[in-house]
Amino acid sequence: MNYGITKTIELSYEQAIEKVTEELKKEGFGVLTTIDVKETLKKKLDVDFQKYIILGACNPPFAYEALKAEEQIGLLLPCNFIIYEKEGKTFVSAFNPSVISSISNNEKLKEISVKLNEKINKVLDSI
Repeated sequence: MNYGITKTIELSYEQAIEKVTEELKKEGFGVLTTIDVKETLKKKLDVDFQKYIILGACNPPFAYEALKAEEQIGLLLPCNFIIYEKEGKTFVSAFNPSVISSISNNEKLKEISVKLNEKINKVLDSI
């Protein structure tokens, strides 16, 4: 199973971060964490890396329902989105909630993952 949904976009890296954040808000997500991988690797390992950022996004109603259905689901939260540049192109990838269905027999989580998948695809489609 593919654990991510990826799209190549016609925006700069910086514009993509703004647009993804904006579209996430429209679908009820907030960005809880922002990890600038390029900056972190430079600081910690003194290595150069491509522009790459991880946005830890959360939709509180979905997170609450998922946590009620199964406490261990917190291991898969928040829903990560990554934005990176490679070979002059900008990519946006999002966690594929269908993965949850493949690793859990919890029917409530499966229902939640279908709805979450719709929201994530709306975000990606609007970029």
